[in-house]
Amino acid sequence: MIVTVFRSRLLPGVREEYVLLANRMNELAATMPGYISHKGFFAEDGERVTVVEFESEEGMRAWRMNPEHIDAQRKARQKYYSEYHVQVCEVVRQSDFKRDVAA
Repeated sequence: MIVTVFRSRLLPGVREEYVLLANRMNELAATMPGYISHKGFFAEDGERVTVVEFESEEGMRAWRMNPEHIDAQRKARQKYYSEYHVQVCEVVRQSDFKRDVAA
């Protein structure tokens, strides 16, 4: 699995408009081959963190190269971000826990 961690800070006054674009990108990402999940969060200090999971590097690369995604990235650099940081990671180990609430 490939996990992309995208951390960003927005310019003042653009959050609502940016969220519309981010929601569209979430919809688009979900249509890509190998897509697993895509979640974004705003931290208390204003940083936004988005975590995107794909089954393979090929799927993640197809997402990265999608023309609508490329346009959104360009627009976000020009209009919304004061800064961002991207990490693309390969999962080495994974463990899961889910409580059975019926027990």
